[in-house]
Amino acid sequence: MLNVGKIEEGFVLDHIPAGKGMSIYYHLGLDKLDCMVAIIKNARSGKLGKKDIIKVECDINLLNLDVLAVIDHTITVNVVKDGEILEKRPLVLPKELKDVMRCKNPRCITSIEQELPHIFYLADQEKEVYRCKYCDEKNSEKM
Repeated sequence: MLNVGKIEEGFVLDHIPAGKGMSIYYHLGLDKLDCMVAIIKNARSGKLGKKDIIKVECDINLLNLDVLAVIDHTITVNVVKDGEILEKRPLVLPKELKDVMRCKNPRCITSIEQELPHIFYLADQEKEVYRCKYCDEKNSEKM
C-alpha cells in the first residue's frame, strides 16, 4: 500500500474521477507554483471505485476554484491547516467565467479584438452549458 504523508497547510482535492488528476494539475496552473504537490492516481474509492487525489502545500487562495468547478463541481476541496481539515469548500458552477475558456466562433468580436477578455455566462445550470457573452456561441470546449 502506498503511503503519502499528510500536509501541514494547504488543500486536498479529493474524489477526482480516475484519470483526470493530471488535467486538473495543468488547468489549475499547479505546474507554475513553487510548492509541494502530490498526485495520486487510481486510488481505491468506495464511492467511485477508483479516484485521483491531489495534495498541495500552498495557500488555496492562489487558485481559481471556478476553473475546478467547471471541470467537475463534484470534486471535494478540503482546506488543511496545522495538519487537520479546517473546512470543506463546496464547488459551485460560477455564473460568469473570464479568460478560462476561449470562444471558437470565428465571427466573434474576440477573434478580431485580441485584447478583449473571453467572457462566458452560465446559460443552463442543469446541463452545465456556458455561452459567450459577445456572440452567444455555446462553449464546446471540454476541460
